[in-house]
Amino acid sequence: MDTAICGRVALSPNPVFHPKPGDKYALHKQCTNRSFFWSVPAAAAGKGGGVLDIPTREKTKPGREAEFGVRKSRKISPPYRVMLHNDDYNKREYVVQVLMKVIPGMTVDNAVNIMQEAHINGLSVVIICAQADAEEHCTQLRGNGLRSSIEPASGGC
Repeated sequence: MDTAICGRVALSPNPVFHPKPGDKYALHKQCTNRSFFWSVPAAAAGKGGGVLDIPTREKTKPGREAEFGVRKSRKISPPYRVMLHNDDYNKREYVVQVLMKVIPGMTVDNAVNIMQEAHINGLSVVIICAQADAEEHCTQLRGNGLRSSIEPASGGC
């Protein structure tokens, strides 16, 4: 196997170039013609022979987080609950329809259960999500005539 050398330094324990002491342009003088391509035998397999290819850049900065395998992540906004309040103005079927329209992925069974809980207890948790999403859902529920509010979800779910 041969190692191509021109404009790069071979990575080998055996020196390929033998510059004279004090000559700081020895490598440049030996490869002045860029169209000239040298082929030099590489070191034995497993001895570190070869030419350095494109360097790879580590994605993490060196430091304690890399040392312990801990990644820094963006701060996740605390979860908020969207609450549905019971009212005496909207029919149950309408509340189910609005919940399915406003909340993504809401099924008929879940919407009925949420509506029933709000009707019986006066209050029901619709969804737990990020604050911005909770505010949007609350605004949409209110825009459709339902009484709703948001509150921080202490303890996650």
